[in-house]
Amino acid sequence: MQYSIITRILPLVLLLTAFNGVAIADAANKLPGKGFVDSAECAECHAAEADAWKGSHHDLAMQLANEQSVLGDFNDVEFTHDGDVTRFFRKAGKYYVNTHGPQGERADFEVKYTFGVVPLQQYMVELPKGKIQTLTVAWDSREAADGGQRWFQLLPEEKVKPGDPLHWTGRAYNWNNRCAECHSTDLQKNYNPKTDTYSTTWSEINVTCQACHGPGEKHVTWARQAQQGADHSKVDMGLRVDYRNNGANYQVESCARCHSRRHQVSASDGHGRPFLDDFMPSTLLPVLYHADGQILDEVYVYGSFLQSKMHRQGVRCSDCHDPHSNKLKLQGNALCVQCHSPAPRPDFPTLQVKNYDSPEHHFHKQDGEAALCVSCHMPSTTYMEVDPRRDHSFKIPSPKLTEAIGTPNACSGCHKDQSVSWATAAVEKWYGAKTETEIAPAVVIAAARAGDPQAGGALAKLAGDPQTSPILAATALEHLRPYFPAHEALEPTLAALKHSDPLVRATAVSSLEQIPLKYRLSVATPYLDDPVRAVRIEAARVLAGMPALVFGEQQASFEKALQEYKELQMSLADTPEAHLNLGVMYTDQKQMEKAEQEYKQAIRLAPEFIPAKINLANLYNRMGRNHDAEEQFRAALELAPDMGELYYSFGLLLGEEKRYTESAALLGKAAELLSRRARVSYNHALVLMQLKRYEDAEAALNKVLALSPNDADMIYAMVTLHTQQQQWEQALPYAARLVEVTKGTEGPAKILTDIEEKLKAVEASR
Repeated sequence: MQYSIITRILPLVLLLTAFNGVAIADAANKLPGKGFVDSAECAECHAAEADAWKGSHHDLAMQLANEQSVLGDFNDVEFTHDGDVTRFFRKAGKYYVNTHGPQGERADFEVKYTFGVVPLQQYMVELPKGKIQTLTVAWDSREAADGGQRWFQLLPEEKVKPGDPLHWTGRAYNWNNRCAECHSTDLQKNYNPKTDTYSTTWSEINVTCQACHGPGEKHVTWARQAQQGADHSKVDMGLRVDYRNNGANYQVESCARCHSRRHQVSASDGHGRPFLDDFMPSTLLPVLYHADGQILDEVYVYGSFLQSKMHRQGVRCSDCHDPHSNKLKLQGNALCVQCHSPAPRPDFPTLQVKNYDSPEHHFHKQDGEAALCVSCHMPSTTYMEVDPRRDHSFKIPSPKLTEAIGTPNACSGCHKDQSVSWATAAVEKWYGAKTETEIAPAVVIAAARAGDPQAGGALAKLAGDPQTSPILAATALEHLRPYFPAHEALEPTLAALKHSDPLVRATAVSSLEQIPLKYRLSVATPYLDDPVRAVRIEAARVLAGMPALVFGEQQASFEKALQEYKELQMSLADTPEAHLNLGVMYTDQKQMEKAEQEYKQAIRLAPEFIPAKINLANLYNRMGRNHDAEEQFRAALELAPDMGELYYSFGLLLGEEKRYTESAALLGKAAELLSRRARVSYNHALVLMQLKRYEDAEAALNKVLALSPNDADMIYAMVTLHTQQQQWEQALPYAARLVEVTKGTEGPAKILTDIEEKLKAVEASR
C-alpha cells in the first residue's frame, strides 16, 4: 500500500493574511519557466485586479528580508524557550538569528526571506545543499493590545533537539519540499537525489496572477494581436485555465491545489487540469478531522468545504472571497444573507427562503458576536498558537452529538460555563430534532475509528448512499478496509469503482489491495485507463505484483500507468515516503534487491522513519535474513517504544523462528497497544498455546471472540485449545459454532463429529 504515517502532527507553514508591503524578486532564484511572463505585463491590462492583489495574502506570500518586509524585532533581542536562547540581531544591514544548527552547534544564520505577515511572520534561512529552512521561533505580528508584538515558539509543548524532524533544521520545516510550491509562482524544486541537493527556482517569488491563471505568454500574445485588429474571439484567450467557460467546481478545484491537505499524484502539476490529475486530497483522517468532519488539524479549507451542502449546490470560493484581494466580499452577516435571505435566489432554487439574520433564527442579541452566522456555523480553531481558522463545512451545531461521541460544538465553545446537556436542551427547544440529521454518519465514523467490529454494515450503507458527500463516502471506504474479506466490505468497494467522483473511485481502487492478488486483475484492470491520473496510478500500484504479460490488450495501459507512478515517486525523491512506496512496489514485483535499496534510502533520508524500518525488516524476513530483520526491529523499537505494530511484526518474526517465549512477550505487548485488533490477540493466543500456557491463551481468545464473534479462525483456535487439553465438553459448543459460521463445510462438520465421538467414549468409560 502507499504508506502514510503520522506519529506527530506536523505543523505546516501558514497561509498568509494581508499586510501592505513590497514583494521584491530575488535574481538568484528567479528563473521564468516556459510560458511565464512578468506579472507587470498582466497589470498593463488588468490594473484594477493588480491593485486589489497588491498587499494581499498572495502578494506577500514570500519576500526578501529587508526594511520593508521584516516585521520582527531584530534589535539584538533574546527569546528563551525551555532554557534555550535564540538571539535576533542585525549586522551590516542584514538580519540574523543565533541559534542551534543541524548538528547542534550554535551559530549565526542569515535570514534571507520572510514568510507571512499577520497574525505571525516566519523567517527563512539557507543551509548547505540549497536547503531553505523556516525557523520555529516566529514573530507575533498582531497589535500589542491583542497579545502580539513578541517572539514565540511554534511548538511550545515539544522537546525538540537538532536531528529531530520537528527541529527548524529538520524535514518538517524544509521550505523546498513542504512550503515552496504554494508560496511562489512556477516553482521548480530541482532536487538532485544523487547529491541530495536543491537548486530551487521560481518565475516570481510570491503568488502572482499566473499561479492561478496559468502561464501568460500566449495570453499576452493574444491580447496584443487583438489590439492590432486580429480575431479577438478565441474562446480560451490563450490561457490554460478557463474560469469563464467552466462550472463552479472548476474554480474550487483550482483553489484546492494549494488550499487543501493533499499529496501529489503527478510528477509535475499542470494548470487547468482536474484536481485529481495532480493531487489526491486527504480524506477525513482522525489526525485531521473530528469524527463528524469538523476541522481538527489545519486542513486549508477544501476538505471541509467538500462536505458542505453549499459545495454540492454549486457555491464557489469567489461567491464569498474576492480572488484578487483575498478579502471577504462583504462583512458580517451581510456576506451570508446575500444568499440566505427572505428573497429567493434563482441560481440556488433549493435554498430555503427565510430571514436568518434575526433573533427568531439565531436566538441571540441582534448585532452581537453571538448573532454572527459564522459564530455558529463556522467555528474557528487556532493553529500555530495565534492563527484562528474557520471551519468551512458549515455544519449545524450539535451538542447532542457531543454527548454521543465527544465532538466539539459551537454552543459549548462559547458557553463554557454551561454543561453540554444544557446546550442540547436549548437547541432542541429552539429547533427540535431537525438539527440531528448528521448524527448518524458521525456516529458510524466514530465507531469505526474505535475499531467496533459491528460497524461494517453501517459503513457500507454510508459509502453507498448517493446523498453521502464524496469525501465522506471515500472515508467510509477507507474505514471498511479492516472488515475485508467480509461481503459488507467487498460489495460497497466494488460498487464504488463505478462512482462518478474520482476521489471515491481512487479510494475504492486502493482498497482492492485487501483482496488476494489473483482476484484483482479482472476488477482493477479497467481503471488503468481511467481519465483521471489518481485513479490510474492506484490501479497500477495494486496490480504491480501481477506476473508480466498477463494484461493482454491492456499491457500497454498497465506499463504506462505504472510508469506514471514511478515518475511521481522519483519527483518526490527528497522524501522518505516516496522511497518507501517504491520499495513496496519492488517488493510486490519480487525485485528484492531494488526494494532493499529503496528502503535503505528512505532510512538515510530520515533515520527516524519507522515505516521504512518495518518494511525493510519484513523484506529481510522474506529473503531469509532474519538476523538483519531482527536488527531493524530492535532499532525501530528504540525510536518508537510504544508502537504496537512494531511489537506485532517483531513478535510474528520470533514466533516463526520458534522463539516462543520472546514472541509471546512481544505479542502480548502488541495486543495491549492494539487492543481493538482481533488478529493481534489471536496470534498472541497461538504462541501461548505453543508454550502450553492454556489459561493465558484462553483469556486472549475470549478477548478475540468478543471483538470478532463470527470469525471462523478465532473459533477454530478455541476448539484447538480445548482439544489439545482433551477438554471435549468445553470444545463442543465452539465446534458447533464453527459449523454454523462456516455453513456446514466438510472440515468443521468432521471436527464436530470427532468431538462428539470423544465425548461418547468418555461417558462410556465412566
